[in-house]
Amino acid sequence: MKTFDEALDYLIQQAQPTDGHLTLPIAKAQGYVLAQDIRSELNVPSFDNSQMDGYALCAEDLKNNDVFTVSQRIAAGSQGTKLEPNTIARIFTGAPMPEGADTVVMQEDTEAFGENQIKILTKSAKLGDNVRVVGEDISIGQTLFETGHRLNPQDLGLIASIGISHIQVYRPLRIATFTSGDELLEPGETPQPGKIFNANRFTLSGAIPQLGFELIDLGKVEDSLEATIEAMKNAASQADVVVTTGGVSVGEEDHIKPAVDSLGALDMWKVKMKPGKPLAYGNILGTPFIGLPGNPVSAFATFYLFARPFLLTMQGAKNVIPTPLWLKADFDWTKPNFRRDFARGRLVNDEKTQETKVEVFPKQGSNVLTSTAWADGFVVIPEDTTIAKGDKVAFFPFNSLS
Repeated sequence: MKTFDEALDYLIQQAQPTDGHLTLPIAKAQGYVLAQDIRSELNVPSFDNSQMDGYALCAEDLKNNDVFTVSQRIAAGSQGTKLEPNTIARIFTGAPMPEGADTVVMQEDTEAFGENQIKILTKSAKLGDNVRVVGEDISIGQTLFETGHRLNPQDLGLIASIGISHIQVYRPLRIATFTSGDELLEPGETPQPGKIFNANRFTLSGAIPQLGFELIDLGKVEDSLEATIEAMKNAASQADVVVTTGGVSVGEEDHIKPAVDSLGALDMWKVKMKPGKPLAYGNILGTPFIGLPGNPVSAFATFYLFARPFLLTMQGAKNVIPTPLWLKADFDWTKPNFRRDFARGRLVNDEKTQETKVEVFPKQGSNVLTSTAWADGFVVIPEDTTIAKGDKVAFFPFNSLS
């Protein structure tokens, strides 16, 4: 049984990045992974401009005068003329600075004084105040993003700001899934004794597209070795990766493991973690395979902690392991475990200290799916460790794993 770190390192090492590329308009590129570096061919801003609504002037003129004539008006998108000596220009946010001006005084620090006259009220204005200079944000030749960066909305805005309309990204991975278990009912079916509703199918059908992958949902497969083998052949023929839930333990009705053995190889099985020990990895006819546990919390945890970084690495993404937050525990964990625990935790605010802490759900069983909806993330409890209130713990927010 591999430790958590050994298993994660092994999976990422096995992930072979895809070589399929697409060219997309930036409006449709959210969540995709860049297959090119993004470099700027221009400065941003491309001209000196005003950061405020106010008045543009030469700072040197303020040494001898505080009343000026307004010689011109410059709005955003327009171009002023050279500033006449000892005059000022009415200017608006984003408007280009006129030649001869090097400072902007905010309109709140001025007062109308006679016809077309402005008095400067502040004594603290200095050279360069409230002016955005050429290249202040981005300079020509600067690399904004490297190949392997997964795009967020703010990234698309930044790419747009340098005039790029289309970018090259990696083709989304095709992920085929199915769930196994004769005990499973689909939502909407009539409840039956001894049967449960199929939660894992819908966890995966939400999680896989959320990460930018193409979902191929093959539904539920009956509990027989023959049916499992056929489902695996079907999945492997359509997908870049096959992900299943259930059937990876050692019971007589757990057919995933022998099916994989008959079609390919099972290279990893069991991880020293809780929840999620029966995690499997191998290949089906050469197609990578990840077998998640059947318990719903175990499936949820192993998907985000193992399948997610593996799949994103295959997608071409870099830096797939998020950095945890280190927070004070608002709980006691008195029973050490030889496996690493990933407890479901929620952020709380200490009213006395105004400090953010983390508490854990009172029931941490692998069947307690309510813990995942209640929680904000995973609290990491290292192997053979107890936690007392006030101890620092590593916390992975769910939104850092999406």
